[in-house]
Amino acid sequence: MPKRPNVVFVFADQWRQQATGFNGDPNVSTPHIDRLAGESIQFPYAVSGFPVCSPYRACFLTGQRALTHGVFVNDVTLDPEAHTVGKVFARNGYRTAYIGKWHLDGHGRSNPIPPERRQGFEYWKVLECTHNYPNSAYYSGDSDEQVFWDGYDANAQTGDAVQYIREADPGKPFFLVLSWGPPHNPYETAPKEFRDLYDPDSLTLRPNVPEGMEAEARKWLAGYYAHCSALDACVGRLREALRESGQDQDTLFIFTSDHGDMLGSQGHARKQRPWDESIRVPFLLRFPSRFGDAPRTCDALIDAPDIMPTLLGLCGMEIPQSVEGLDYSGYLQGGQDPSEGAALITCYHTFGEWTGERASPAGTSAHVYRGLRTRRHTYVRSLDGPWLFYDNEADPFQMRNLAGLTQYAEIQDQLDARLTEKLASLGDAFLPGREYVRKWGYPVDDTGTVPSYKNKR
Repeated sequence: MPKRPNVVFVFADQWRQQATGFNGDPNVSTPHIDRLAGESIQFPYAVSGFPVCSPYRACFLTGQRALTHGVFVNDVTLDPEAHTVGKVFARNGYRTAYIGKWHLDGHGRSNPIPPERRQGFEYWKVLECTHNYPNSAYYSGDSDEQVFWDGYDANAQTGDAVQYIREADPGKPFFLVLSWGPPHNPYETAPKEFRDLYDPDSLTLRPNVPEGMEAEARKWLAGYYAHCSALDACVGRLREALRESGQDQDTLFIFTSDHGDMLGSQGHARKQRPWDESIRVPFLLRFPSRFGDAPRTCDALIDAPDIMPTLLGLCGMEIPQSVEGLDYSGYLQGGQDPSEGAALITCYHTFGEWTGERASPAGTSAHVYRGLRTRRHTYVRSLDGPWLFYDNEADPFQMRNLAGLTQYAEIQDQLDARLTEKLASLGDAFLPGREYVRKWGYPVDDTGTVPSYKNKR
């Protein structure tokens, strides 16, 4: 039996799809990622169907949707008995490694995570969650001693991943996950050499940033782009390590993000929202021994639950019956697109910074939504009915909401019917968020937030 490929899965926290050079951002410098894109399969329509940290991570690890695995808010525990991608790779003879941010343990953001809750990962240098990038703690292996990364944590975590790659046993494949905290806010803490690249006053804003937020958005973006450029350099180091160790051709390398960041667009900040700045993420897949080095574009709307089955399919492994996501491995090799041209976008329960805002039209219930993102359209329904409807080809910055306009009623009705059919097939009754909170027994505060993140050692 031929040796199975190594897998390096690299993902950043809150890196929106638009913020790379190869995607046309006029501000950001990402030469290493741009070079990777020129040798990869690009997924320009990749989405984070539930654009929040912990839900994305649980969907990635289990291949399930959030109403199945139950992680639809941050700071709750993923079932230790779940069938996860780490466990499947380990059963199939892979060494498994996880470095960086976890955010799936739910026992306090600063506490150690015992082996039984590590979901099949053996090599372990992890902290549940921190965004203090210059002073970032972690736990190594089975030790309960908290130690700290040297300097900017993404640099040090990448260095550890580079060492892992260089020391890999050539006779046994590895599955390595590298999870960075940046470019998630705070935006101002990237290394100075990268902060110096960006002058807020010189940045070009997206036209959907309202006038009243321009100054704030520029300040955010300067720091955000500095983080992006710092991580871009980390991507370069990872690729150099693969080349120098002779493992480049036989390694499946993925670069992506858990969700995007509004950064002032539509007058909003952060994630959870259904607009493109929040739901669309970069997704590059490079597998030279299978697909060569020539770039190509894959128009499928791949989502977080689809990652596990696609990785397993590309590596020739059986996909557990518990998986709900779509396997794109056949499509990448000439088969049919299993998404049928649409991805479900959702928010089952809102919490934190979005709870105090009004995100829906006057007189409607804010925030909780179900929707479809197709290659052309975005259609979103709130608990009160149709909320957002955009023609993204004609209106790429989503500045004209077509919901309820008579001349677009036929297309809206078609998308609404398609969404209804999708929800029925998933058994999604589209209930208020508090109903799901009660069902799973999660304690939440007045903002809808699970307060366990406040627990310290």
